[in-house]
Amino acid sequence: MTRSERAYGAPRRSRGPRRALAALAAVVAGAALATGCGIRSTSVPVDAGAAPSRMPCRTASAEATTPPLPESVAVRVYLVCASQLVTVERTVEIDESRSAPLLVAQALLGELQREPDSDERRAGFSTDVPTGLRVSDAREGDPDGTLRLSEQPDDLPAEALAQVVCSYADNEPLGSRGSVLLGGPGKYAPRGYLCTSETKSRPGEVPTLGAVELS
Repeated sequence: MTRSERAYGAPRRSRGPRRALAALAAVVAGAALATGCGIRSTSVPVDAGAAPSRMPCRTASAEATTPPLPESVAVRVYLVCASQLVTVERTVEIDESRSAPLLVAQALLGELQREPDSDERRAGFSTDVPTGLRVSDAREGDPDGTLRLSEQPDDLPAEALAQVVCSYADNEPLGSRGSVLLGGPGKYAPRGYLCTSETKSRPGEVPTLGAVELS
């Protein structure tokens, strides 16, 4: 042994290979554990899409099909659930076959304004239609099928307007091919409002057919 070896100690044996083997064994063990749990490893980020809504948007009573009373009729109205429009079935006490369109429109509006029941609230339903909103018949000179609201349609909250438009458009005899003619209390001409699949998925925007010329 040289003097420098006695002064500083003998050179230690390199532990590089031993550490490398230990690290490799840990990686293999981790991969085996992941495989056993059914997890596939990946080296790139995975886009799983938007998180699913926890709102079921379906009530327990929707499974039951109770026939309406003779003096009533089953109708569908659109409520808001998970930022979309979803239909719920309601029963109104009118005979649609003998009722004027205005009575049907008033009954539907009343259902849209009614606070969702406990079953509907648990499913995530709500409504934005103002309780003070009213609907009346067409004025003289309005095109056939026009309904006049007590507020200018475009002044309503966007989702409320979408609820009214889609509820009216989907129920005869108010709508025609997915559209309904609505006017306000002023002298503005009524406009055709469309209920499309985009309207239901994004009720913040309601497309229109433009103003209808008054005769």
